Amino acid sequence: MNPPDLSGFLGEIADCRVCRDTPRYGTPLPHEPRPVLQLSATARLLLSGQAPGTRVHASGRPFTDPSGDRLRQWLGIDEARFYNPDLLAIVPMGFCFPGLDAKGGDLPPRRECRETWHDRLFASRAPFDLTVLIGRYARDHHLPELKRESLTATVERFGLNPQRVASDPVIVLPHPSWRNTAWLKRHPWFDAEMVPALQRRVASLLNPA
Repeated sequence: MNPPDLSGFLGEIADCRVCRDTPRYGTPLPHEPRPVLQLSATARLLLSGQAPGTRVHASGRPFTDPSGDRLRQWLGIDEARFYNPDLLAIVPMGFCFPGLDAKGGDLPPRRECRETWHDRLFASRAPFDLTVLIGRYARDHHLPELKRESLTATVERFGLNPQRVASDPVIVLPHPSWRNTAWLKRHPWFDAEMVPALQRRVASLLNPA
């Protein structure tokens, strides 16, 4: 069976203006929407994070910021493979930059995006071999049974058990923001144990030979 053609569907998402024109929650998006995601019918690895920040909104390409540099290091892959949609899908909880709060931080992902697109999008293709959840918003959506525990506790479920990183269909990571550098220093097992296990798992998916 040939893989489905997602180009029309992705075109619909690119044209989406729900959060600006007909918002269901809160005020309209204060800027022109620019949905940012990466998907194909053949990608075996899914990355699900929060939403684009200011740099990604400007570039129109996922993780074109220092967080992306750190994430690629955690995964052990270069930009060529990271940005190859046939290998790797990037589907955040919100496709557009949600704006900034009063303190200058990113607002949460817009709920309209998930409600409008996510179920349809994931139903349009086969399940992924591995889904990597980045941060609390992705964890809460994909693993709602763990919403009541801290993100650190969830990451520890995997980081302190490399066998789970090697075999589970879903893995949870902290956000690779440089604001989390102090967290990484307090939890040295992440770089020492979880990152190498994650790199081996990703390599087995993207370089099966």
